[in-house]
Amino acid sequence: MLTRLKGQNLLRSSSRLVINRSRSTVHRQILRTAYTTSKGTTSLFDPLDPFLPRHLGAVPPSSASETDAFPRAHESVSSSPVEHMLKTLNYQSLDSFLEDVIPKDIKFSEQERKEWEDLIGKPMSERRFLQLAKERADENKVFKSWIGGGYQNTKVPGVILRNLLENHAWFSSYTPYQPEISQGRLESLINFQTVATSLTGLAISNASLLDESTAAGEAMLMCFNNARTKKKTFLVDHNIWPQTLDLLKTRAGPFGIKLEVIDVSNAISTLPEEVKKDVMGVLVQYPDSLGEVKDWSSVAAAVHELGGLVCCSTDLLALTVLKPPAEWGCDIAFGNSSTFGVPLGYGGPHAAFFSCAESLKRKIPGRLIGLSKDALGKPAYRLALQTREQHIRREKATSNICTAQALLANMTAMYAVWYGPEGLRRMAEKVHGLARVLKSGLESLGDNFKVCNSNFFNTIVVDVSSVGASAVHKRSEESGINLGRPWGKEETISISVDETADLSNITALLNVFASFKDKKFERREVVDLAIEQGITGFNPIDKPVETPSIPSNLIRTSPFLQQQVFNSHHSETEFLRYMHMLQNKDLSLVDAMIPLGSCTMKLNSTTSMLPLSWPGFSDMHPFAPLDQTIGYQKMIQEVEKDLCTLTGLPAVSLQPNSGAAGEYAGLSVIRAYHHSRGDVHRDVCLVPVSAHGTNPASAIMAGMKVVAVKALPNGYLDLADLREKAEKYKDTLAAFMVTYPNTFGVFETGVKDACDIVHQYGGQVYLDGANMNAQMGLTNPGKIGADVCHLNLHKTLSIPHGGGGPGQGPICCASHLAPFLPGHPIVKTGGSEAITCVSAAPWGSASILTISWAFMKMLGGSGLRSSSEIALLNANYMAERLKNHYTIKFKNEKGRCAHEFIIDFADLEKSTGLKVMDFAKRLQDYGFHPPTCSWPISTCMLIEPTESESLEEIDRFCNAMIRIREEADEVVRGEQPKDNNIIKNAPHPIAVIALSDQEWNRPYSRERAVHPDPSLRRRKYWPTVGRLDDAYGDTKLICECPSVEEVAEL
Repeated sequence: MLTRLKGQNLLRSSSRLVINRSRSTVHRQILRTAYTTSKGTTSLFDPLDPFLPRHLGAVPPSSASETDAFPRAHESVSSSPVEHMLKTLNYQSLDSFLEDVIPKDIKFSEQERKEWEDLIGKPMSERRFLQLAKERADENKVFKSWIGGGYQNTKVPGVILRNLLENHAWFSSYTPYQPEISQGRLESLINFQTVATSLTGLAISNASLLDESTAAGEAMLMCFNNARTKKKTFLVDHNIWPQTLDLLKTRAGPFGIKLEVIDVSNAISTLPEEVKKDVMGVLVQYPDSLGEVKDWSSVAAAVHELGGLVCCSTDLLALTVLKPPAEWGCDIAFGNSSTFGVPLGYGGPHAAFFSCAESLKRKIPGRLIGLSKDALGKPAYRLALQTREQHIRREKATSNICTAQALLANMTAMYAVWYGPEGLRRMAEKVHGLARVLKSGLESLGDNFKVCNSNFFNTIVVDVSSVGASAVHKRSEESGINLGRPWGKEETISISVDETADLSNITALLNVFASFKDKKFERREVVDLAIEQGITGFNPIDKPVETPSIPSNLIRTSPFLQQQVFNSHHSETEFLRYMHMLQNKDLSLVDAMIPLGSCTMKLNSTTSMLPLSWPGFSDMHPFAPLDQTIGYQKMIQEVEKDLCTLTGLPAVSLQPNSGAAGEYAGLSVIRAYHHSRGDVHRDVCLVPVSAHGTNPASAIMAGMKVVAVKALPNGYLDLADLREKAEKYKDTLAAFMVTYPNTFGVFETGVKDACDIVHQYGGQVYLDGANMNAQMGLTNPGKIGADVCHLNLHKTLSIPHGGGGPGQGPICCASHLAPFLPGHPIVKTGGSEAITCVSAAPWGSASILTISWAFMKMLGGSGLRSSSEIALLNANYMAERLKNHYTIKFKNEKGRCAHEFIIDFADLEKSTGLKVMDFAKRLQDYGFHPPTCSWPISTCMLIEPTESESLEEIDRFCNAMIRIREEADEVVRGEQPKDNNIIKNAPHPIAVIALSDQEWNRPYSRERAVHPDPSLRRRKYWPTVGRLDDAYGDTKLICECPSVEEVAEL
């Protein structure tokens, strides 16, 4: 094949390069063709692995000049699906289509588009990106960390790393709102909840929270709500993690909660009577931030006598040898579960566990997995007590939690299954034993290094005033070792021993201290220290640990993790089969498209996921000295720059670790801005009735009063109502929250007018970035008029949803709000007048930023724009195909939707008796995950195809929806009964199909039930259970691995 460049033959059959012009001219052209090509051709010098054709279901035809980036290089292969969709919609070009979708007053001009793309940069090939990522990872210096501080090193078992963390079938699924196609991860999350309840001794646990510090905030608010908001004093022990105390300050302020930071062990009895009467709860840490293991039972009794609740921050590994918190009077226990096999990741993501007493179970925040039964009466899992969730309770919600940390919770659960109770106890004994050896070694050096702890599990604090803490840190870092810096304890260092420690690095650590006395430990001497301490073997699992470093009354005597699942799968063969069995029960993106509206379930590319588990990124402690994290800092700065370009706003904070956390952070920044101007009275937040449920919940948590703004019948914001309410509350207006495109799936006109109205009356505009996938390179929040917005990186920028987390919700803001961006007590972040932190780690879940970084680097500006263009085209094509079969509820003046659209089933419900959830369950029989159901209106489906799906898959979904409509028409015509038809009885798992002829009482065949489309005979995903009984699961709440008796009762 002959490849041409500007009329010159670069290759001939002889493979000799013929150059008829100067070498420098050809060099310039070759370098240019490495990024660009003419329409319909591919240069030898182009990368062979451009990312865009792998990401988009269809690549748009070229509408740019030859200097555009690589996406146009492969258009000859992929343009026909785009042309087909445009033809179906009656458009000649993508540009003319976009003119009808996006209002002119917010749409980028051609010049703005080019400038935007230039700021993002040209796309990288996958290979070039991996080279860059390797460079950044190598720039990080991963020292042996003994820092602790709420973050422990761990070793992820290879079988979990490869088959869960790096497995699309686990990380590309969604929150299990459709339990019939989610039984695998629901069972795994039940295992996670069981780990927490078994180790804490408390009655019930949720399916994870965002991190340990935010869990502390949720615990405090549980105490507040349990006291019916009448008591407002929360006691906090002075030895808790500084990041936790900082976040408590963030959460306490808007509710008027008074934090009393005291030495809880000694000071409760000395509190003034008026304070005692106001106590709603207390927070202690077990072991505390200095490593001390204390008996909190007397504190618990005293607080209970005052009518308060007892909260405890704790550690799962420690609880395998320490008395469970419930046994000394704790009501709420939480902590970071990452010690069970989740890497440091420069601060996350990590799943927090959260357990509480039986009496508090209906107030517990976050998602809760429970046991119920399906249509055949068989046991099955589901999300329990969903009526507590913010999307239902809105401004009455007690928490704004939306995303949890399901993927990390599943890793923790699998870690517990892999090791079992005996393996975990042995690990804890090893960690504790090495800490004792370390203490003995330090004491052998004389009085220079005094260990301050009398009782400890894995952390000790050492007084180094004789040589100076800075000198010890300097010498340790010269040896590739990082030590902890106890908060508020000058001239001390802390050392936290974890499961990665062994005699070799204990010896190396001791030699840092020995060097100050011109001594050196040999490994043999360290072994002798262990022998002297009697640390040579493990205690039997059925007997308590014997150690002088933990008070005997705080040694665990109760068994834990006795359920069969934790005592069965300890060979890799059996463990793999267990994981694979669970994996096969779930529908993920490896099976089919997941067209969930407002969720943006797009491709999570393999290449973008690779750096996540590289040691240079995964093994970095969040409090490591900044000069050891150069690669991370460069990556973070590049992500920050691109997010600012993406949004058109000049400042950014990466700290919020979920979308809802981003909402809360943005509103908190607005609140701080108003307070800085003396406008403390500005506390009204205008929220459209169509807003996502987290919006009003976040506003309440940020100390604002929610005032609803009406929507017009066409779904647009009622500008007259907005103006009327802005005028009414002009003296107290703080903010206006708006989602754009709106939650009805339309780029409505008038959004700039809405922003102007709010600004006119002194308010700030918060733009919810949940629908940013429709904006990239076409418009942005800055152009629209927003002051602050958050981005869901787990939607727009390709971080996987992980079956319900992780997420990341950074906020971008205008320059006048930048001084108030969140800070951190340990690592400086935020603005000059920073609010206190909103998550535990300085940059939130920093390690998963590598995924969005990869996504933006490999797509570049042109690819990001193409992603939004194709997302818009796919949605409108689907709406066009379905409009003659279903009611498309909302459109703009040109009859177009944005990147998602609504089907309303209200008329069908009247004529057939079938509800939207019936149609959703029938879609499962066709092998699809249903779209978002019953939101933003109760009778609808909200459908979002994203840009990643092919025309073939989109048509397959549309064909399924059309066939289901035909099945519904049979009910309308009386051919199938309203109470016993193929839709009402869906889904149809194998167990249903296996019913005997006598039990099969349905007016349709088994073949039609499971193979309604011929293609399903070749490829079909099977739901593993029948339709769940939601009411049964809530009335009989079982939220841990059930016993045989409990299952038998079903």
